[in-house]
Amino acid sequence: MRHLRVLCAIADTGSLHKAARELGLAQPSLSTQLRRIERALGAQLFVRARTGCRPTPLGLAVLSRARPLVAEFAAIVTETRAAAARAAGGFQLRLGATASRAIPGWLRLLRARRPGIEPTLQMSVSANALLGMVAAGRLDMAFVHEVEGSPLRVPPGLCLRVLVEREPQFVTLAADHPAASRPRVRLADLAGDRWMVDSTVDGEWDALCRVLRAAGLDSEMLHGDYLTAYSLAASGEVVTVSQPTAPVRPDLAIRPLEGDPIGVRLLLAARTERELDGVYPELEEAYWTVAWEAPAYREWLGRAHAAVATPGTPGVPDRPPTHHPAPATPPAHRPRPLAADAHAG
Repeated sequence: MRHLRVLCAIADTGSLHKAARELGLAQPSLSTQLRRIERALGAQLFVRARTGCRPTPLGLAVLSRARPLVAEFAAIVTETRAAAARAAGGFQLRLGATASRAIPGWLRLLRARRPGIEPTLQMSVSANALLGMVAAGRLDMAFVHEVEGSPLRVPPGLCLRVLVEREPQFVTLAADHPAASRPRVRLADLAGDRWMVDSTVDGEWDALCRVLRAAGLDSEMLHGDYLTAYSLAASGEVVTVSQPTAPVRPDLAIRPLEGDPIGVRLLLAARTERELDGVYPELEEAYWTVAWEAPAYREWLGRAHAAVATPGTPGVPDRPPTHHPAPATPPAHRPRPLAADAHAG
């Protein structure tokens, strides 16, 4: 089963480097494992190239048999652990999520406020995959983001709740980049830069392509995970899209884009409204805590508050979390449930 997971991870990520990181292995160790698997099967399963790894025809055949076995084994492990937790007087809450700095705080608050519940976490770059896992019963709920212009494929029967209607996506660039001196960066200021985006994240590559085209730019775009993108951005090799809650680093500048051309909607999905009610307050508090701790986002939120005459701006809380003081008071936000069939755009 371990070997099958290795093959699936390489195929899913398209890269030995990223697969090794996902599996918690060193890349040389993963390469050795792959060679051992190929020797055991007597054939090459992946073609290695500078652009990554892609399955051979035989590799595709093996993967078609491996994927259901890996998924079924994972379901057995998850269900057994949940049953054991219930037998011991507890309950395992199976959470899925795309990347967010709110997740550690969410887990911490759930453990503190929901005695007897032990949350477990499965991360994925694919919001669509996580929603499918909730619908199939392999996860209890998922916290995901939907890139503007690329609607998620929401399975029938799921309940959705909007945490933030439109979270602006910022740009991360080297601290000494000429545009870093400005409080808001124009896309035209980045005309000579290369962008690095993780194309495996649902909708992100297409969204940036649309935005650059609309601005009349023909910028070079590179595929890479965001850890690599941040490292290259710090050295001035690339610029990259980032969440507004991204952590501050002295060698990087995180700035809003003029006109906020890229946005995402943050959603919590479960099979019932009752399940959403049980975890949403902790998620909301965790998110706004990290939002108010991010200087560029805090300033953006202050401007959003000043731009409206009355309360009610979607996605902005009435005040920061009570345990975390902040210098400004943005307008009110209240969660609103969505039926899956109303989920569009």
